[in-house]
Amino acid sequence: MCGVAGLFRPDGGGVDDALLRRMTTALAHRGPDGDGFMTEPGIGLGHRRLAIIDVGGGHQPMWNEDHSVAIVFNGEIYNYAEIWPKLRALGHVFRSDHSDTETILHAWESWGTECLRYLNGQFAFALWDRNRGELFLARDRLGKKPIHYAWTADGGLAFASELQGLAMVPGIDRTLLDSAIDDFFALGYVPDPHTIFRGIHKLPAAHFMVIARDGSTRGPQRYWDLPHAVTPIEEGDAVATLRDMLQDSTRLRLISDVPLGCFLSGGVDSSGVVAAAAGLASGPLATFTIGFEGSEDETPYARMMSRRYGTTQHEERAAAVDYIEAARLQARIFGEPFGDQSSVPTASVSALARLHVTVAVSGDGGDEVFAGYRRYRWHRITEGVRAHIPAGLRRTVLAEFARIYPKLDRAPRFLRAKHTLTELSLDSARGYARMVTKTHQERRRALFSQALRSRLDGHDPQQRVIAAMEEAGSDDALLQAQFADVRTYLVGDILTKVDRASMRHSLEVRSPFLDYRMVSWGMGLPAGLKLAGQEGKHVLKKALEPLVPSEILYRRKQGFATPLGRVFRAGEDRLRARLLGPAMLGSGLFDAAALARMLDEHMDGRFDHSETLWLLLVFEGFLADQASVGPTVREMVAA
Repeated sequence: MCGVAGLFRPDGGGVDDALLRRMTTALAHRGPDGDGFMTEPGIGLGHRRLAIIDVGGGHQPMWNEDHSVAIVFNGEIYNYAEIWPKLRALGHVFRSDHSDTETILHAWESWGTECLRYLNGQFAFALWDRNRGELFLARDRLGKKPIHYAWTADGGLAFASELQGLAMVPGIDRTLLDSAIDDFFALGYVPDPHTIFRGIHKLPAAHFMVIARDGSTRGPQRYWDLPHAVTPIEEGDAVATLRDMLQDSTRLRLISDVPLGCFLSGGVDSSGVVAAAAGLASGPLATFTIGFEGSEDETPYARMMSRRYGTTQHEERAAAVDYIEAARLQARIFGEPFGDQSSVPTASVSALARLHVTVAVSGDGGDEVFAGYRRYRWHRITEGVRAHIPAGLRRTVLAEFARIYPKLDRAPRFLRAKHTLTELSLDSARGYARMVTKTHQERRRALFSQALRSRLDGHDPQQRVIAAMEEAGSDDALLQAQFADVRTYLVGDILTKVDRASMRHSLEVRSPFLDYRMVSWGMGLPAGLKLAGQEGKHVLKKALEPLVPSEILYRRKQGFATPLGRVFRAGEDRLRARLLGPAMLGSGLFDAAALARMLDEHMDGRFDHSETLWLLLVFEGFLADQASVGPTVREMVAA
C-alpha cells in the first residue's frame, strides 16, 4: 500500500520538483519504506512506498521497457498472475517475477482504459503515457483506495492520495463548499465527488479520468456498476457457491511477501474471514482484537474463534478515550470533517496489528453485501406497512401524529431506526434516506446561521441516497437500499475510515467480502436469502455454520463505537468551550443561540443530542486545525 501524488501541466511547462516532494512527504505515513519521483516537461509523479509484493523490486514510479509509460500505484492487484498469460500472448515481456504494478503498465498498453475490466483488486493509480500524451487516473470498483484532484490557477492538475498532499499546492480554491457542510452534518461524511473544499474533488469509485496534453479531459467516467436485478437461485446452491467464493477471495488476499494477519472482532464477518484464512494459511494465523469494558465487549467470542483455529491471538483492552479531544484529531487524519466515531477503535486495532504484521485481512463489506444492518429489517417492515396504508393517509395522519407526539415517534432501539411514524409517512426511498440521516434537515437548518441557510436554499443531502436507490433500477426494496449504501455509505464512510485509520499506522487492510465478484453475486441474491424474517445475512450464516460457532453466528449484532451521551455530560465545560468558542462562532456558519440550546437540552437530559454534538465537535476541530496552518476561518468560508 502506498501514497501517490502528481502535477500535470497540459501546456508542457516545467513542474516544481520541490513542490512534488512536499506533496509526497505529506503522505509519508502511507509509505514509510521509501519514495520515488519522476519529472519531465508538463508532468511530475511522486510515490511513497509500503512494500508488500516484490519487496526487493517494485520501486515506483515504474516504467515500461521503453520508458514511454510510467505509473505510481496505491493498492494491490490480486489476480495479476491470471492476467500475465493474456499479456504474454500479446507479446509483452515482463522484467519482474511477480509485480502487480508492472501488470497495469502492460495492460494499459494493450487495452487502454479497458484494462480496468481485467483488474481485481483495490487500487488508485496515475499513469503517464508519453507517446499518447495522456495522464490516466483510475480508482477501484468499490472505492477502497482514494485519489483526490484539483485544477490549479494556472490550468494544471494536481492529485494525491489524501487531502494532506494537496494542502501543499498553491493556487487551489480551498474555500469551504456550503453543500458539503450540509452533507457532512446529514450523513457524517462528505460524499464523492466532493470534498469540503470547493476546488478539490474525489475521483468516485469505479471511475477513471484521462487528461490529454492538448488540455482535453475525458471523465470522470464510470467503468463498472452494481447489479440492477435479482437472480433466482436455490438456497442450497447459494450456500455452496458462497463458501467457494469466500475461499477464493480470501486466498487471493493472502498473497503477500511480508507478515500478514486478520482483524478478529468476534462478529460474523471477521470470524468467517478468519475461518477461511486459517484453512489456507501455511502456519498459525495472527489475529488482532481490541476489547471494551461492559456489555459491548466481544473479546470472549474472538477468543472462541482463536482457540478453534489455533491462531496467535493478540489482544488489547481499549484505553479510556477522550472523545472530546479525539474529535479534534479527525481533521488531521482525514483532511476534512469525518464523523464516524468508530474510526477511533479502528485506529487502535490497526496500531496493534502493525506491531506484528504489515497486512491485515478484515470482514468489511459483509453487512452491505449480505444485508446485515438492522436498518434493512426496519426498511422491510415499513415497506410492508406502506403497502396496507394509502399514501394520502400516511402523508397526512401519520406525519401530523409524529409532529404532535414526537416522543412516540421512536422505533425500538434494537432496530437502530431513529423514527417510525415519520418514515412511514414518506415514500420508500425518502423514508430510507431519512433513516440513514444523522441530523435531520429541520435540526440542521436551526443550527446553521441565516447566511448559510440562505446559501443552501434547495440543497437536500438525502437526494443523493434517493437517487442511488432509483438508479438501482429494481423493484426489490432491499436491493435498492443496499445499492444506495454501497454507492454512498460504504465508500464515503466505512472504506474511508478503514483506509485512513489503517494507513495512519502504515498498515494495509484487505477485505475478501469486497471482491467485486462477490459483491455483484451477493447483492443480486433474492431478498429472502439475505434477510430471512428478522435474521440478516441468512445465506452467509448458513454457509459459515460448519466453520463458525452458532454462538457467534446467531447472537445480537454489536457495534464498534462508544456511547457518547454520558461522556459529553461529564465534559460539559470543555464541550461548551469548543462549540461556543471562536472557531465555531467566528466562522459565521452557526447560530450561537441554537448551539447553546442544544447543549442545554443534552446536559439536562431532555434529549440525547450526542450524535449531532459529536459532528459539531469534529467540525470545530477541522476549523481550528485549518486556521492554524492556513487561511483564517473567515477566509475559508468566504463566498
